[in-house]
Amino acid sequence: SLKLVVARMPFTQLAGASAAAKALAPTACTTIEEVGSTGVGALTLGFLALAVSTVVMVAKAASADAERRKYYFVNTFICGVATFSYFAMLSGQGWTAIAGCRQFFYARYIDWMITTALLILDLGLVAGQDFVTIAAVIGADILMITAGYMGAVSVVTTVKWFWFLFGMAMFLPVIYSLARTFRETVITRKDPEMIELYGKIAWLTIIMWSFYPVVWLFSEGFASFSVSFEVVAYTILDIISKVVFSFMIVSSHDSLGSSSAPAVQSREYV
Repeated sequence: SLKLVVARMPFTQLAGASAAAKALAPTACTTIEEVGSTGVGALTLGFLALAVSTVVMVAKAASADAERRKYYFVNTFICGVATFSYFAMLSGQGWTAIAGCRQFFYARYIDWMITTALLILDLGLVAGQDFVTIAAVIGADILMITAGYMGAVSVVTTVKWFWFLFGMAMFLPVIYSLARTFRETVITRKDPEMIELYGKIAWLTIIMWSFYPVVWLFSEGFASFSVSFEVVAYTILDIISKVVFSFMIVSSHDSLGSSSAPAVQSREYV
């Protein structure tokens, strides 16, 4: 009988663990809080703004020289990937229900995983930063987005907030790099126009990105914002941080080709 009891213990423990997992799992939703007409309008606006911007960036890349084309190529994929994401959300795709029976657009996180990395690459190119440092900052950025996604889909509250803290721990070095490391590099180029351009797009990025965790806190975090308000807030931030960012680079078209000028001059006079 002792052997029988010992043999049954692992199965008893397994059953207990299974019961605990079921207790933590979200209950089936009879109704889901979905995006309303205001949110749909915001998604439509976001899709159109990003789609038009993508076309403009493609046109600019086609007519630009090699030095300037790299910026427009990056901008094309920033706006293009975001366009796909907004089309998916607008079409009723790329979402699932999370704890609290709330509509959650995971398509947005796929978008951010790619576009924020490209935004950092763009900033690094303008600053003249080395690619190892750019890659390191992008790595921290990807971990930040991953943590945000994991926190959003977490069922256990404690786990959710641990993921949020992990994300913020990655957010700080990203912001520091944009505000300090990249800026110090662009200053060494001694090109006033590129220094001014970097200052504008870097601070635009830093300010806009600082609002994303705030929206997350009251949307995926506390669920205080309605889904529609969440969508509107994220759309505004996305348009400014991607579309406005891209056109600020376009407006500095003449400055973008100046990075190679000093090197050419130095070779001519040696």
